[in-house]
Amino acid sequence: MTDRPGLFDPVLARGGARAAVADEAWVAALLEVEAALARAAADVGTLERADADAIAEACRLPVDPTALGEEAAASGNPVVPLVTRLRARLEGSAASGVHRGATSQDVVDTAAMLVARRAVAAITADLAAAADAAAGLAAAHRDRPAAGRTLLQQAAPITAGLRFAGWCAGLDDAARALAAWRPAVQLGGAVGTLAAFDGHGRAIRAALARHLDLAEPVLAWHTERGRVAELAGLLGRAGTAVGSVSTDLVLLAQTEVGEVREDVPGRGGSSTLPHKRNPVAAVSARAAAVAAPGLVASVLTGASLHEHERAAGPWHAEWGPLRELLRTVGSGASWLADALGHLVVDTDRVAASLDATGGLLLAEQATTGLRARLGHAAAKELVTHAAARAQDEGRPFAEVLGEAVGEDTDTLLDPARAVGEAAALVDDLLQSRARKDHP
Repeated sequence: MTDRPGLFDPVLARGGARAAVADEAWVAALLEVEAALARAAADVGTLERADADAIAEACRLPVDPTALGEEAAASGNPVVPLVTRLRARLEGSAASGVHRGATSQDVVDTAAMLVARRAVAAITADLAAAADAAAGLAAAHRDRPAAGRTLLQQAAPITAGLRFAGWCAGLDDAARALAAWRPAVQLGGAVGTLAAFDGHGRAIRAALARHLDLAEPVLAWHTERGRVAELAGLLGRAGTAVGSVSTDLVLLAQTEVGEVREDVPGRGGSSTLPHKRNPVAAVSARAAAVAAPGLVASVLTGASLHEHERAAGPWHAEWGPLRELLRTVGSGASWLADALGHLVVDTDRVAASLDATGGLLLAEQATTGLRARLGHAAAKELVTHAAARAQDEGRPFAEVLGEAVGEDTDTLLDPARAVGEAAALVDDLLQSRARKDHP
């Protein structure tokens, strides 16, 4: 693509989706639709094959997106000036065969489906790469006890592997759902009746769908924007998965925690602080996740307000936010794949975090261990009192609990005994991935 990247694009528009939605990609898709429409008409017999070939050849010649965009202001969409340009390149019946029977929205909507499909493929690939990296981390740290946190406070032990498996599962689900989205061709003519095709409209629509490998709807969806709304929702879901993982990453990379870091030499520096090693990839992925919901809302707002047979404004309002949503979610997925692919787990810091409260993290485990001897109520009361004393007196919980029970507490406070079925859950996730086809 020759689209010149903007100042913020390398940070906020990373990955393959950026090229897939660039101006040149959009113009190429519009031309692809016009060429396929001519071939479909030739297949049905309403256009000479030689004319269809001439139109397809004209569609291979370059069109300047900037000039086309400026000309589009006169008609409200880029198809009108594009058709004028194509007809000027041709003569006779070939010129008159360009865009025959279609309306501008037919071409723009179908091109949007092609653009979205290519962007979705890039996004799905990056989500899958991120999930694969998370799965590798889950396997490597399957049995490593770590501090589990709820409401940003330490709660009870988990394993680092289970945390990474949770990341993987969310990313897998988002990628799978997005990969299942099926774009459809748009062809209805001015008001959805196919009247300008002289009785051949449905046959031409079917042929157009075949040429572009798009689903064929029963009716035109000029104002029934369910496909667009569905895509926005799926992209929002993908952004949510990216946001969840990237938020964990930036929190775990904090100086006071330091359980993970991005190992990319030369990246992460500060303009004023020489010591900084910021988790740039995770921060950039999170930025995309923050931006995505607003774009989803913009697309859904436009998609819900189309009136009658063709909309005055809501259709046009979809173009910008849908394009930006694809680019933004694509950026987040790409950055997250980078972050997880370069992630280093500091096992010493993981162990230090686990012991940061002097054993308080294992209070529930201690209660469970004492229940058989003392009964549930008495065990809970003893442990609760010991925990309160440890916090009030600034002493290790293990020490105070040992005094209370009059015995060594190593078994009661062994974190490896407190992680439940975490290892088996990691295995379940990894085995499930091995059984399924992933996008």
